[in-house]
Amino acid sequence: MDADKIELFMQNALESAIFFLPKIIIAGLILWIGFKIVKKLLSWVGILLEKAGVSQTLRPFLSSVANIVFKGVVIIIIAKVVGADLTGLLGILAAAAFAIGMALQGSLGNFASGILILTLKPYKIGDWIQLEDKFGRVEEIGIFSTDLLTPGNKILIVPNSKITDSVVTNFSEKGKIRLELSVTMPYDESFPKVQKVIINALLELPKVLKEPLPDVGIENFDSHNVQLLVRPYVMPNDYWEVTFQANKVIKAAFNANQIKVAYSEGVEMGAIGE
Repeated sequence: MDADKIELFMQNALESAIFFLPKIIIAGLILWIGFKIVKKLLSWVGILLEKAGVSQTLRPFLSSVANIVFKGVVIIIIAKVVGADLTGLLGILAAAAFAIGMALQGSLGNFASGILILTLKPYKIGDWIQLEDKFGRVEEIGIFSTDLLTPGNKILIVPNSKITDSVVTNFSEKGKIRLELSVTMPYDESFPKVQKVIINALLELPKVLKEPLPDVGIENFDSHNVQLLVRPYVMPNDYWEVTFQANKVIKAAFNANQIKVAYSEGVEMGAIGE
């Protein structure tokens, strides 16, 4: 009986080998040739992405996605040749993808926003942008977030979904930006005189653009002073440097021209406890 079982097993094994061996050989050839074709296709994809002007940050990601898709197609073809039933496997993959998608809703939102930013290019590395109350220079544009370097030398990591859902001001888009400085003058002072003093003081700064000329206008009236809005134009990288310099030269010009402002002198000092 044992000899009969062994003989039957060997016969079944031989029949299976004869049946599957050609398929295995064909599958191996498809795998080898398929991966060669995938490699060639990926080089074409890289060239097409470069010609299309796709961001360098996005190109490696898209190439990786294309690589997975192309190789996945090759694997599916091989499975079909071998005769594997893909229905159950595809169902498991679909359920897993759904579960992962639900668990990573926030990350997927940032991912989708990153694709939009890298494709539409509302800003680029080196641009000065403002997002709500956040202001800084774009240091890196990633798939999930954008890094901003603030004038205080801090890195802000902003989720991309927050950027696409908000109004973004790009100060570098036009090549120059306008500062908005608040200055006060007394009611009994001549506005044309103060206006001329401020503009002349600003034009002495080498990094204040001469074209267009700085704007100086009356913004509001308070109980003690006339509120002025001073708006010189500068290059984006000079934003903070000129802001400090402008305030300094305006104060010096007011002092030189005996222009006064109202402020309280009766300050009462109080003790500070432990």
